[in-house]
Formats: sequence, C-alpha cells, structure tokens
Amino acid sequence: MQTISAAVELRSVLAEHRNAGRRIGLVPTMGNLHAGHRSLIDIALGQADVVVATVFVNPTQFGPNEDFARYPRTGADDEAMLERAGCHIVFMPTVQTMYPFGSEHGIRIHVPSLAHLLEGAVRPGHFDGVATVVAKLFNLVGPDIAVFGRKDYQQLLVVRALVADLCLAITIIDAPIVRAPNGLALSSRNQYLDDEQRARAGVIHEVLEEMRDRIGGSDEPLSTIEIEAAQRLVHAGLQPDYVTLRRAADLGDPHSGHRHDLVGLIAARLGSVRLIDNLLMPR
Repeated sequence: MQTISAAVELRSVLAEHRNAGRRIGLVPTMGNLHAGHRSLIDIALGQADVVVATVFVNPTQFGPNEDFARYPRTGADDEAMLERAGCHIVFMPTVQTMYPFGSEHGIRIHVPSLAHLLEGAVRPGHFDGVATVVAKLFNLVGPDIAVFGRKDYQQLLVVRALVADLCLAITIIDAPIVRAPNGLALSSRNQYLDDEQRARAGVIHEVLEEMRDRIGGSDEPLSTIEIEAAQRLVHAGLQPDYVTLRRAADLGDPHSGHRHDLVGLIAARLGSVRLIDNLLMPR
C-alpha cells in the first residue's frame, strides 16, 4: 500500500494506473476507522482494480459549536487497518492541500434541494462542506466508482445530487449499514459511549424497525408513527433532534396516502453523544 500526501504525486500514480486501463475506486473517510469503513473497502475492491482511501478531517463540515480540533486523528492505526483490508493507496492530504486559499475563503458547493433539511437544519453549512470536499476528492482522484455508507443517508443523497448536477462520470455505490449485535449502527462516535449507553443505544434501530412494521401493518397517519417513535426514544433516555419518515428518493415529505419507498431517519443524543441512523421502508 502506498501512502501519499501530495496532490501532484497522487495524480501521477493514478495516471499510470489509468493509462494501464485499470478501474479506480474511491472510499472517502475522515479517519478513526472501524469495521463499517472496512466494509466500504471490501465493496470497492469488488468493483475496482485500484482502491484509493482518503483520510482527511474536513474543517468545512464542522459547525461553530462542533470542535474540529477534538476530532480523533488516528493516522497510524488507520493506515494499518487499510493495509490489512487490501487497500492500494491511502491519500492523507493536509488542510493546505485541500484548501489552498484557507478553509474560510475557498469556493463552496451548495446542494440547495438537500442542504437545509434534517441534518442541514441542525448543522447549518455542514453539507456545503461535505459537497465541497467530495468534489475536490473526485477531482483529485478521478475515480470510476466511489463507495459511501448508507448510514449517512442524507450525505449519500447529497453526493448523488452532486454527481448528477456536475455531470461527473462516477458511479456512486451505497454500502449497507454495519451494525453491532444489538442493532446499533457502527460509528466513530460510538467510542464515546460507555457499556451501558451502548446497550441502550440499540433502541434507535428497534424504533426504526417498529416504524417500518407499523407502516406496513396499518393505515394510521405517518405523523402518529413519528410522534410515538420519538416518545419511545425519550422514554429510553435519549433526546431526539428529529424522528421522521421521508421519501427515500429526495427526503421530501410524503404526500397524503404515500406509504411506499420511504426512509425513516433518527438523530438523537445519548448523554453528550449524538447518534444518527436510518432504515429504508419499501412497500
């Protein structure tokens, strides 16, 4: 595995692979890697000849009350995990490389249909930062395919919209959520939960499954399902930011009587840790 930090070197190495006709896959990450990230690498290896993982803590997707400086940097461990996974190249750029004019003064990309909803409402500017850094990574790597986890469902839709609107020749592959035995979606944030909290956090997935079952088993209003799901989380000791049912295609509010191709999305705080999860609800 090659570890590269300079954009010029990355482009040179990838040009050789591209000229040899090799298919290039990209897995963007912010590091602090876990088994969920490993699953993305595995999927990319099945779809591409050369897999590039990027490890970059992106300052522009952190809000004013989110501590960019405290985000865990585990570079050596990340490299070791990526090498064990069979990754071919890991790109670990500096902030200067990604934002040559400074992170506050560079170009920003805005996806208006999605940036203000749900996570975007709770974390203003977050998806502008996501869209901007992903566009930069796409430009640097020039991948044929890129793999994103379905756990960050809204992010996945933002990336799909970015690719479609900028006419990029990149196939976006979404990876299933990897879960702990109790259903808790794997996340770097889980390391801040104690054992009791980890066990209790499994209720989020349970609530999503209950929402899915109620949609399929009755004609009760979706708003009732949402309200009672939020109450169940509160009763379990969590503080929901949102508990909602949306159209899976675009996160729009379902029309009256629309009960198929939905996604349930939850963001809730357990102590000081904010957890997100989702579940597709086809019918």
